[in-house]
Amino acid sequence: MSKSVKHDIVYAGATVDEVVAMVTDPKFREAVCDYQQVVSRSATVTADGGRTKVVLDYAHATTQVPSFAKKFVGETIPIHQEETWSTPTSADVVVTIPGKPGDMKGRARIEQRGDDVVQTIDLAIKVGVPLVGGKLEGMIADLLSRAFKAENKVGSKWLAGEWRTES
Repeated sequence: MSKSVKHDIVYAGATVDEVVAMVTDPKFREAVCDYQQVVSRSATVTADGGRTKVVLDYAHATTQVPSFAKKFVGETIPIHQEETWSTPTSADVVVTIPGKPGDMKGRARIEQRGDDVVQTIDLAIKVGVPLVGGKLEGMIADLLSRAFKAENKVGSKWLAGEWRTES
């Protein structure tokens, strides 16, 4: 059994082209990581034909992770995220925790809805650990929810030209 997470990130007054440019900008992805205070991060974006691949590798500290989960993940939670944008507005998303059982797979879509642009992320979370897998899936769902909120906050400021990055 797996847990599903579906989240809409709304960018008020934006255009699809602006949001597509933002989510495929490695500096934006690094800014979101910085906002979340990750302990390490890297973001790469490559284009090949009509596809764009976004690869993120980052690690969260486990200071706020329940003790039952710490023995599975250690002192940090490394995350490897790949988004393959087959069109500018549609991507397959795969998120793994290297060396640990389980993954998150799904899709991301970007669409105009009235004056707003909505990025919808729909993922299935599966953790293959007997007895505590469901608890870990719930914890991961909560982490993802916070990450989506962080992306929305940074993205809204980014699109408004208010985000400041440190060189």
